[in-house]
Amino acid sequence: MSDAPWMHGMHADAGYLLYRLGLRSGSLFNAALERHGLRLRHHAVLRYLATVEGARQRELAERLGYDPSAIVSLLDDLQRLGIAERRPDPADRRSRLVVLTEAGRELLRTADRDSRRVTEQLLEPLSPDERATLTGLLQRIAPL
Repeated sequence: MSDAPWMHGMHADAGYLLYRLGLRSGSLFNAALERHGLRLRHHAVLRYLATVEGARQRELAERLGYDPSAIVSLLDDLQRLGIAERRPDPADRRSRLVVLTEAGRELLRTADRDSRRVTEQLLEPLSPDERATLTGLLQRIAPL
């Protein structure tokens, strides 16, 4: 850590520290997922799709907090990779559901292992109790 006086104030600011952590974690996650042709945003979509029987694009945008226009290009990427596909919605023929393919489920299992390794790397300095506390605090201030 630098001894510059302005750095002491920055390192005491929780917002700035969260910002820095976000940059670092995003970079590490993207590097780990890159070998699968994914970025963190793709992985988030895949993880959500693994929990539902299909989702409309609007639902994905709302649940993940992404701009609806960003969802379109993310889904195009996933469809091009053959890991997600758009299917007609049986409840509304004007709408399409996005579903995870079997190849997508397999890729997600592998990508999740890489993701867990990144999480371990990020949380390595913390004890198990500190990790649990941090997770609880983050869930309170960044609810899903």
